[in-house]
Amino acid sequence: MFVSLNWLKQYVDLQGLTPEDLAEKITKTGIEVEGVEPFGEPIEHLVVGYVKECAQHPNADKLNLCQVDVGDETLQIVCGAPNVAQGQKVAVAKPGAVLPGNFKIKKAKLRGEESSGMICSLQELGIDPKYVPKEYEDGIFVFPEDAEVGADATSLLNLDDVILELGLTPNRSDALSMLGVAYEVAAMLDTDIKLPNEDVQITDQKASDEVSVKVEATDLNPYYGAMVIRNIEVGPSPLWMRNRLVASGIRPINNVVDITNYVLLEYGQPLHAFDYDRFGSKEVVVRRAQEGESIKTLDNEERTLSSDHLVITNGKEPVAIAGVMGGADSEVHEGTTSVLLEAAYFDPQTVRKASKDHGLRSESSVRFEKAVDPDRVKRAGLRAAQLLSQYANGEVLEGVVDHDELSYEEAVVTITTSRMNHVLGTNLTDEHIQEILRKLGFSYNQKGEEFEVSIPTRRGDITIFEDMVEEIGRMYGYDDIPFTMPGGEGNAGGLTKHQSLRRKVRHYLEGAGLSEAITYSLTTEERAQMLVSPDVKTENLRPVHLAMPMSEEHSHLRLSMLPELLASASYNIARKQQDVAFYEIGSIYVSEESILTKQPNEEERLSGVLTGSWVSHPWQQEKKNVDFYVLKGILEGLFDLLDLESKITYKQAKVEGMHPGRTAKIELNGKTIGHLGQLHPALQKGYDLKETYVYDVDLEALFTAVSDEESYTPIPRHPSVSRDIALVVDNDVKAGDLRKTILEAGQPLVQHALVFDLYQGEHLPEGKKSLAFSLRYLDPTRTLTDEEVEEAHNTILEKVKADYNAELRG
Repeated sequence: MFVSLNWLKQYVDLQGLTPEDLAEKITKTGIEVEGVEPFGEPIEHLVVGYVKECAQHPNADKLNLCQVDVGDETLQIVCGAPNVAQGQKVAVAKPGAVLPGNFKIKKAKLRGEESSGMICSLQELGIDPKYVPKEYEDGIFVFPEDAEVGADATSLLNLDDVILELGLTPNRSDALSMLGVAYEVAAMLDTDIKLPNEDVQITDQKASDEVSVKVEATDLNPYYGAMVIRNIEVGPSPLWMRNRLVASGIRPINNVVDITNYVLLEYGQPLHAFDYDRFGSKEVVVRRAQEGESIKTLDNEERTLSSDHLVITNGKEPVAIAGVMGGADSEVHEGTTSVLLEAAYFDPQTVRKASKDHGLRSESSVRFEKAVDPDRVKRAGLRAAQLLSQYANGEVLEGVVDHDELSYEEAVVTITTSRMNHVLGTNLTDEHIQEILRKLGFSYNQKGEEFEVSIPTRRGDITIFEDMVEEIGRMYGYDDIPFTMPGGEGNAGGLTKHQSLRRKVRHYLEGAGLSEAITYSLTTEERAQMLVSPDVKTENLRPVHLAMPMSEEHSHLRLSMLPELLASASYNIARKQQDVAFYEIGSIYVSEESILTKQPNEEERLSGVLTGSWVSHPWQQEKKNVDFYVLKGILEGLFDLLDLESKITYKQAKVEGMHPGRTAKIELNGKTIGHLGQLHPALQKGYDLKETYVYDVDLEALFTAVSDEESYTPIPRHPSVSRDIALVVDNDVKAGDLRKTILEAGQPLVQHALVFDLYQGEHLPEGKKSLAFSLRYLDPTRTLTDEEVEEAHNTILEKVKADYNAELRG
């Protein structure tokens, strides 16, 4: 919102305040002033001149030789403007004047003739060309006939004005008008406000004889008022009005349009003027648009309407989109003699919908969208009629023809002094609150410390106690509200268990050499169904489709993070980063509904992808590529860090998209929580990857299993005994199962069992293999004897013989 200080002074006494002081005060009471800018540059020696004579320059076809009276002398000025003529009153920069851009005016000779000054256009005086009236676009500006010759043109052209740019929050639509700002400033300065004159001289003829109003969509248009003004003379609006419109960022057009725009800025109430003779009937009908109905708007665009839009019609066809833009067929033009003036209250959501659908964002729609003041709707119409009567010589017909179901009831908010002080932390008295309510212009009834405050309809943002807290606080002064340090005992901040474990996982994986990746939760339908972990996959599982996706590439919520991680790996490898090790902590979105009736379950997972070299030490001639056991070792280290290693088992599995012989599912206490292994060669090829390994783990299940209590194993005070055994078993016997049996049979002395060798081939029967284990025996309370170790060792051999037909390899 641009606020002209010269205009604001018409309502509020600003004497003694600089623009900067006023801006600071407004900001401190809750409306941010984003800028304080001079409207123009005050120019010395810029006066109103009268063109006494205008003749062709004797030595130039496109120049005129003018004799210009500037009050105290007559100057000869050479002017090239095509519209300069005798009898005009113009803006003259006398010698010594400095125009914007540091253009200095001096006496000069042009084509042999002396020129003492310059007749100026508005652009040359610093006015933005987009605000210059069309008739002066290509020439000099001409003052009205009542301008005094020799008078200071700076003030007449409003070049001494200062503009405040207000950054309004959505709730303060009351400040989208000059009167709204005036009420705010008057309350802030504790001064009176001068309201504009709304008295209208009317004729004996009744408006109801010329027009009728019918509102079919009363829920969308509770008030519609129409006035008729006859014998209008369309022409330029008065100079002061044009100045104020330009200062507010609106280009003057003609007196009728300018007056409706002026009242819009003054009252915050949009109006519309129809050419009565081109309206098409004597009936105004407000209704919902019909599907597919069209209208040609003022910008000469043909627009198709829907039943969500509200239209003003002549009973047959639309003549305006309510609250947004009028129709071209009923537009006011130079030949207009009668005007049908509309003042209405339209439903904010309906106007917003129409404005958005048609891409028409106007000063009118902005105000209707935020709801206008019900009390000013009819008054704004009367104000416009009064100005049309005065500055367009119009004759206002008696009465306002209207449909009125609008509520004018004021909201009532109850406040108490004690509660107000409790919330604000102040020591306000009843008298303080009375004084603030008086400044705001809010009426009230008081009973003890309780105030029943009636809120004027102009302040639609105040409906509850908390709104009044803000009003009292900002008018009291935010800087004057006492501040204290928070009381009570402070508690040190900390991480939750979940946050702490997540951080521990990140630190471990990054310490192990992996880099964190963050990928999109949205992907294609095909990728959304790829590489789903066996603990997630069910018969009815399906990816969630977005109702309004950004693109097909981001149309579905993921069921696995692996496809996008693989895409990231492929992207990096294509850019010569051959060794990739990524991990990601993120969410997948699980639903079994074909049509969503509830939000999908969001499950936190840990996934990773590794490819290329894992160890590369050229100097030591060491190189190891990523393989299944590298990946498994990383995960085992993580599970050990979380003290879950003893609860984790790995079982060979077949997972869609994974290598059939190099994939295992991960179980926690017998329940599947994820998988790891090599990507299927066909899928690797699809991503342009070489041998690649991935893992996907249910992080929530891991964290749930982690004990809240720290565990530790004391350092042994007694020596342990190590023994190795090599067992010949059938090829289908799993090393993990055999290790588990060894640990169970050797309890409580066997503390550790590690597979260190696998042999298949020569010197072994067909269908057999040799698995070698390193066993560590320990009793933390004493030193073991050879006999105790031998006894436990034999027990193990007997058990594996019984369970797996295992023979000790010789």
